[in-house]
Amino acid sequence: MTLAPNVYDAEPIPDAARAEIDRMLASGDLFRYTAPEDAPVALLEAEFAEMMGAKYALAVASCSAALFLSLKALDLPRDAKVLIPAFTFAAVPSAVVHADCQPVLVDVGDNYRVDMEDFATKLTKDVGAVIISHMRGHTSDMDAIMDLCTKAGVPVIEDAAHSLGTLWNGQKIGTIGKIGCFSFQSYKMLNAGEGGIMITNDADLAARAVIMSGAYEHNWKKHKTPHGENSSDLADAFARWQNKLPLYNTRLSNLSAAVIRPQLAELERRVTDGLKNHDYVADKLNQSSWIDVPPPLAPETRAPDSIQFNLVGMSDEQTRAFQDSAKTRGVSVQVFGMSTDNARAFWNWEFIGEQGPLPRTRDMLARACDTRLPVRLQKPELDFIADALVAAAADVMERKAETAA
Repeated sequence: MTLAPNVYDAEPIPDAARAEIDRMLASGDLFRYTAPEDAPVALLEAEFAEMMGAKYALAVASCSAALFLSLKALDLPRDAKVLIPAFTFAAVPSAVVHADCQPVLVDVGDNYRVDMEDFATKLTKDVGAVIISHMRGHTSDMDAIMDLCTKAGVPVIEDAAHSLGTLWNGQKIGTIGKIGCFSFQSYKMLNAGEGGIMITNDADLAARAVIMSGAYEHNWKKHKTPHGENSSDLADAFARWQNKLPLYNTRLSNLSAAVIRPQLAELERRVTDGLKNHDYVADKLNQSSWIDVPPPLAPETRAPDSIQFNLVGMSDEQTRAFQDSAKTRGVSVQVFGMSTDNARAFWNWEFIGEQGPLPRTRDMLARACDTRLPVRLQKPELDFIADALVAAAADVMERKAETAA
């Protein structure tokens, strides 16, 4: 009997990281500000910014920390409204609350992307910022979003935790808005277990975020840009904000940076393999009458490491039966709206208060499925997953037909 593929292990750490990790462990030099210059975290920031074509990058403890610092760097007034998609991870509204702002949820359609009609309605004069979560790597209509936000004078933060390597009209996701935030959590394209990074071209935002991240005294001088020394614009901004901002101490350690840096060279291959794997499985799933994998938007070139699909024509009972049948066949499926306490179901975010019905998001979550699809999988493993899902759907719906007969 063919064994189910292991989809739980994260992307492997390159051997090139081991020597640097051993060196740091021997020295105990894990704090990013211990070295006078060129600490691994500072080098990672410069290399990541250069890779993304951004002026500045700040590595921090998580993507959630990056989102929080982004909002604080924008200097929004207390209780400012921040629009976010209703389909995202609980950490996103949590970051908004942590920044003393109010999350406002925008409805999301069955293709997992922001409902632009609801977005336009909720982009009112009292909205201070917008966070667009490219949830599970699905890009909303960034042309329409940026057009509306630019006209309204509202800054856009891209939550690109799932979207490193994704393109929109050939432009890298995370570089379209004012700030882009990425994750280094284990199941992302770059795996450090934990960690995150934010990028921007705005010197004032970068300086404010660096200081608040925990660059006490004059440690901001140890931060690097892609071209080495800090620019005069950035140095002037640091001087403006020195001693004027609180320290939240959300720093990344040198050990995490040493794990990440050798993976930067692996990113292009991982993105290519991930997209190929996703589309191969999507084509097989779409052959089923009871499974629908929404296509990408025309300007979007995705970088997936998981696959999402909608169940068609199934009741709640049948949806649960599909999960059970897939699991029996060796494939775990999460249905976002059918899992107890799921952190991606907006009704479980009781800490943000009542947000209205959000009917499109609620209906989508009730049938939207999520399955891990690591980029390292090979064709036989992809066939196993796709065949198991198609067979599970057929099993459930054939039982329905037999019962009806």
